[in-house]
Amino acid sequence: MIIEKMRMEHVPQIAQLEKLCFSDPWSEKSIASELENELAHWLVCMDGETLSGYIGSQTVMGETDMMNVAVHPDYRRNGIAQDLVAALVTHLKQNGSHSLTLEVRASNLPAQKLYQKLGFQLVGTRPRYYRNPREDALILRKEWEI
Repeated sequence: MIIEKMRMEHVPQIAQLEKLCFSDPWSEKSIASELENELAHWLVCMDGETLSGYIGSQTVMGETDMMNVAVHPDYRRNGIAQDLVAALVTHLKQNGSHSLTLEVRASNLPAQKLYQKLGFQLVGTRPRYYRNPREDALILRKEWEI
């Protein structure tokens, strides 16, 4: 497995994984537009020609928001999400960001457990943030010294 920066040829597989993993997936056009967004940084995890997972973020004034992270069901429970978050944090530290914030469904206990393991702390909630089904989001944040 290799983690690398997202390129245009990854976009169709990311869009497919979005549809597989999320009830409100990003479109292929929206994902592709991140390649032109100078605030964005997206990474993919590749198993040969197969995209096994990805992570996307946007940074403004040293603060980064994780937009999306997903791992294909066939590749789950192999540490890919943890590796993607760690690779993103490494990149962010090297490029002047001092924090990473994300939202996670209140019912997504496996993701919450992973984020807690990685040092994220609960900083708030966003009531009724998610659609399909409607659900609160927990806001988690990790900070570091640059």
